[in-house]
Amino acid sequence: MALEKATIIILRGSSEERVEVMFNPTEYSLDSANQYSWKTIPGLNQPIAQFVSGEATSLTMELFFDTYEKGKDVRTFTKKITGLLDVDKDLHAPPLVKFVWGSLSFKGIVEKVSQRFTMFLETGIPVRATLNVTFRSVAGITEQFKQIPRQSADRTKQRTIRQGDQLWQIAAEEYEDPGL
Repeated sequence: MALEKATIIILRGSSEERVEVMFNPTEYSLDSANQYSWKTIPGLNQPIAQFVSGEATSLTMELFFDTYEKGKDVRTFTKKITGLLDVDKDLHAPPLVKFVWGSLSFKGIVEKVSQRFTMFLETGIPVRATLNVTFRSVAGITEQFKQIPRQSADRTKQRTIRQGDQLWQIAAEEYEDPGL
């Protein structure tokens, strides 16, 4: 089986630009969270939590670059990644990207890049670098509404029943499940 290279796909409208990483990451982490509003009520031992919204998932990894054997400045390769923080003149924002590697396909923006240069030629030109890259997922309103089924348990429903109505039929019409 051939080694599959991790790729960052830069999404610019209908066009795509592919940037293969020099070396696949050794690990990555996905972080997700929810945001709650905490309300204190006098006389209770702890505050009451109310769900506000989900947080955008982030993908973090280290990418390794080494150009020592070629004798080239490693920054010519790392700037392809750090350049994803720059504002696109047509979008007025940094571009959307997709990180693809094996079964992982993560769409979002590059939120943060930290560069560490660890090897240099005698002339001071860096030839080895490690980039700590954080991607943050991005999804539009329409896309998010498609992902989350919206049936609110706190919505009051009222129905006038007629003779012959059966509970399973009402459940099937209201909840799309006659067992409910």
